[in-house]
Amino acid sequence: MKLNTLTLTETIQKLKAKEISHAELYKDLHETIAENNEKYNIYLTLDNEAVKKAENLLSTPLAGTPIAVKDNYCTKDLRTTASSNVLKDFIPPFDATVITKLKNAGGVVLGKTNMDAWAHGSSTETSDFGPTKNPRNVDYLPGGSSGGSAAAVASDMTIAALGTETAGSIRQPSAWCGVVGLKPTYGRVSRAGIVAMASSTDSPGPIGKTVEDCATLLNFIAGKDKYDATTSPQPASDFTKNMKKGVKGMRIGVCYNHIASVSESAIIFERLGAHVEPASIMAPEMAIAVYTIVQRSEVSSNLARYDGIRYGNTRSEFGDEAKRRIMLGTFTLTKGYADRYYVQAQKVRSLYIKNYQELFKKYDLLISPTSPGYAQKLGASFGNPMFGELEDMLLEPSSLTGLPGINVPCHRDPKTNLYLGLNIVANYWAEEKMIQAAYAFEQAVTL
Repeated sequence: MKLNTLTLTETIQKLKAKEISHAELYKDLHETIAENNEKYNIYLTLDNEAVKKAENLLSTPLAGTPIAVKDNYCTKDLRTTASSNVLKDFIPPFDATVITKLKNAGGVVLGKTNMDAWAHGSSTETSDFGPTKNPRNVDYLPGGSSGGSAAAVASDMTIAALGTETAGSIRQPSAWCGVVGLKPTYGRVSRAGIVAMASSTDSPGPIGKTVEDCATLLNFIAGKDKYDATTSPQPASDFTKNMKKGVKGMRIGVCYNHIASVSESAIIFERLGAHVEPASIMAPEMAIAVYTIVQRSEVSSNLARYDGIRYGNTRSEFGDEAKRRIMLGTFTLTKGYADRYYVQAQKVRSLYIKNYQELFKKYDLLISPTSPGYAQKLGASFGNPMFGELEDMLLEPSSLTGLPGINVPCHRDPKTNLYLGLNIVANYWAEEKMIQAAYAFEQAVTL
């Protein structure tokens, strides 16, 4: 067995027990990367010094384990491009807060993974460095915008990874690649040092091979940060502590249950002792309009800094998708139109928040499909400016409201080797309960 196929939990245990060495682990990883990276187009930059850094970290919690990082996290002395030609030569002078926390826990940045440029998309096809392919079936997309990170985990080209989500960008690619992806409560994890997309919904989080791997990583990256005023002082507990307690007695509401795999998942939760019933939730279609307006408006503001003067190349290097989003966002914020579009969108956003507040008076958790269907074929996003919004439709309500969610693989098609994912959503700051249910489901399902 090659060591790069280990889970994060297994890797840490075996390193600390000295059953494996860093040299052996990184050798297997780099051999797999050398063999497959050209085929899948996952890594844009690798840290060639990673194994040397790892060798002195055995006594730390993560023990020098290699972690793949989405290329919108600033990494000191390691290129950060956000998959855009505007930043193709940018080497940050500092680490994002999450990267600092990861390193302090003994994690090692193995390399930077491909993504939709500026995180604009749900396919990884808007990258200026070419699309990433789904390791489960190379004729299909990995999803996005954290497609490179999800693909790196699925292909065993890393032990675990970091992504970011604005409206599905962790959970959707995790579903399409058949791995676990966790979006924390907005404000649980610092955004400082991450290339901003939509500041009111951006949420960094882990992608892993198991629920336990994601919970373990969340332990080390969560918490208040003086460099990000939107982070919460809400204490972050050990997210693995109650992970194995099961779901007996939990009340679970089923949303958007027109997909068979979700009905099957509901039956599994019932067998595990939960009370499961259909939940009355606002239709997700309105969230498409809300997200489109809010996200484009915040994009027009956040991308204004890339003027070719302070850092990066000129604005002529922006891709078509970035230009479209800047123009639409600027329009919706223009005097005379802001009230009609932006303010109205925020009002509908508040209705979604109110709807979830009512639901969580009745239910501990909500479950739904992560995506409307299986991964789409390569090229599916071209000529479709609303591709991402449609593929993330079932996730946008929970992202807009700042709720935590986790994707767990729930079905595999033996003909295509493609996966469907189950989305589990909890109330604010209730990641522990969400992880508990995800772990129980994961143990009960064989794919």
